[in-house]
Amino acid sequence: MPQQITINFQEIFTTQNILLYLLTINLFGFFIMWLDKRKAKKGAWRIPEKTLFIITALGGGIGTIAGMYTFRHKTQKINFVIGFPFITILEIVGIIYYFMTR
Repeated sequence: MPQQITINFQEIFTTQNILLYLLTINLFGFFIMWLDKRKAKKGAWRIPEKTLFIITALGGGIGTIAGMYTFRHKTQKINFVIGFPFITILEIVGIIYYFMTR
């Protein structure tokens, strides 16, 4: 008879782990904006725009926005200038709503 595996999400999703995740995804978002800008300057293969939006949607909005303006990358594209902050604001509002209704 196979053993049943139980997962305690409260042990996994601790405040420390969530903050570590957010720090990591935002540093990665910042790095990926630098990397794409570097590749653009060299005329090399580029990171798909969809990937940049996925990183933002996974919680890396602060990092991708900071990278966008630090490296002056994608600042002329309205989809990024509006899209990155919009996604980030929606996530922040969602988090605030979650904690207020908890």
